[in-house]
Amino acid sequence: MACCSDFVQYVIDQCSGAGEITAKKMFGDYGIYCNGKIFGLLCDDKLYIKPTDSGRALLKSIDLRPPYPGAKDYFYIADVDNREYLSALVKATYHELPEPKPKKHKQKKA
Repeated sequence: MACCSDFVQYVIDQCSGAGEITAKKMFGDYGIYCNGKIFGLLCDDKLYIKPTDSGRALLKSIDLRPPYPGAKDYFYIADVDNREYLSALVKATYHELPEPKPKKHKQKKA
């Protein structure tokens, strides 16, 4: 089951205190980004955030689970209604994640 667009927009709005939040469709669900850096996934109308030490320190309870079969465990975030908490969690996670690799431009064949 894919994410509902209303849920995706709601989570984007809830995280907006952390920076510029965007979501990109990926394999039927969404990757969620802060300032261009992916920090989590939205799958089946659920939020999953990449595990970091900073994020772990802020979590009310730790619930690790894969967002889809065969995936690595992410922090499952059941409470998406607390805007301040979610923004703080995203901000802490964002700062600990590596910068995205620059995209390689494809060479045109002559």
